Amino acid sequence: MQPSTRRSFLRSWFGGGALAAAGTALIGPARAKASPVEHRPLPGTWKEDELTVAWIGHSTVLINFHGVKILTDPILFDRIGLNFFGGTIGPARITEPALSPDDIPTPDIVLLSHAHMDHMDVPSLEFLTKRSPGTIDCITAHRTSDVIEHLPWKSIQEMDWTAKHTLRGIRFDALPVKHFGWRYPWEQDRSKGQGKSGRSYNAYLLRANGKRLVFGGDTAYTESFRTLAQLDGIDVAIMPVGAYQPWHSVHCTPEEAVDMANMMKARHFLPIHCMTFRQGTETFQAPVKRLFQAIKDSPTDMKLGYAFIGQTFVMKG
Repeated sequence: MQPSTRRSFLRSWFGGGALAAAGTALIGPARAKASPVEHRPLPGTWKEDELTVAWIGHSTVLINFHGVKILTDPILFDRIGLNFFGGTIGPARITEPALSPDDIPTPDIVLLSHAHMDHMDVPSLEFLTKRSPGTIDCITAHRTSDVIEHLPWKSIQEMDWTAKHTLRGIRFDALPVKHFGWRYPWEQDRSKGQGKSGRSYNAYLLRANGKRLVFGGDTAYTESFRTLAQLDGIDVAIMPVGAYQPWHSVHCTPEEAVDMANMMKARHFLPIHCMTFRQGTETFQAPVKRLFQAIKDSPTDMKLGYAFIGQTFVMKG
């Protein structure tokens, strides 16, 4: 991330964006007025022999991978940002989560892409682990576990790029993406050239029962997903599609997300990272509108698995 881009990001999140937004309702748990979602997942009805994915909001998806429950980048409450005295100063949700924190089933695995506050939300992770202490395994990116290692996990595993790890019968491969990793701007970060000592950022390939799923995390356009084409197809690609204006150097457009999914020969595309917070300057509905057109224009027969928060995708068999 270039210095000018980093300064712009900081002004938006720690200045004119995050903290200015806090002027309307500074500190949680005072509830912001988020819009309800039309669709609600019903995880109690899911079958263990199927691959099921429900979009909870932002980059949070609840996955049933043949009986193993995985929750990605959990953001369960009304705000993200700086945590002070039991509250949070930062952007408020525009759209409610598709499931309330109490309705989220305890996951077997929490999968974290990187340490940004809109992906590694300490209050959400604290809620999950303290509700079910010693039962949840966590996988996170290289040099990020220090943020959350105080929580009562069953286990916590960092993964660097190209690392492999098997957990609860699922093989996880950490994949390189084009993003940046610092939680605060003074921290060491892989994008600054500090590959081993800096915070990193991952996508993940998950494999079990003959099924392959990619969780794209947060990324700009990159050719790195092309290496997955040799696997004879990815069943599900969960890819970010928002916050590309003005941060195109670290966030892909919907068209680029579809292009990357096609690189890996994905059969189904599921969007994340939009329609939850006001992060970029693109209009709230723009990412999904552009995604519809990008899927229509795609040279492959890749299908859109869901389009809106709360919807559920099911792959049988």
